[in-house]
Amino acid sequence: MNIDIIPVTAFQQNCSIIWNDEKQAAIIDPGGDAPKLIKRIEELDLNLQAILLTHGHLDHVGAATKLKEHFGVEIIGPNSLDKYWFDALPQQSRQFGLFEVEAFEPDRWLDTESEILKIAGFEFEILHLPGHTPGHIGFIEHQQKIAFTGDVLFKQGIGRTDFPGGSYDDLIQSIKQKMYQLPDDILVLAGHGLHTTIGYEKENNPFVK
Repeated sequence: MNIDIIPVTAFQQNCSIIWNDEKQAAIIDPGGDAPKLIKRIEELDLNLQAILLTHGHLDHVGAATKLKEHFGVEIIGPNSLDKYWFDALPQQSRQFGLFEVEAFEPDRWLDTESEILKIAGFEFEILHLPGHTPGHIGFIEHQQKIAFTGDVLFKQGIGRTDFPGGSYDDLIQSIKQKMYQLPDDILVLAGHGLHTTIGYEKENNPFVK
């Protein structure tokens, strides 16, 4: 798996462009800066096949519709329990003062736990990871030993739970019962900040022991 991580917007959200050796590609959590993302995909001469979203917060979905319009691909994910976040995108835009984003819905919700999503030559297990938002999901590629899990688990940190619909108890359960059950050598590409591994967080995360 080839990966290009591009921090976007003032929130420095980690948008990931991934592709295989045949240039089949997907983009995960394009939170904004659509022109920069479009330019990079075209510079790499990639065949974008899908836009994948871990949850409905503005800083993770803000460029999704512009990318969809430009490349003609589907927006897939998250779980439909995050629908209210997509409905509230205009309010999120005003609240954070970034850029205006109209309400939209993904072309496909991912509501089936442990569903396997085949995209760009990869196979992602879909894990429902509520807590930061009710419909938050993770994309786990076991063969590549990599997990794209948005704002659930950070290097020595955890996601916020003080937004509407957030739950600290749910977040901790998502980490302990699902993420910590993954192999220790799985690389976690979080929504913000540095990457980490499951094993490192088990030993060093002060919030989840």
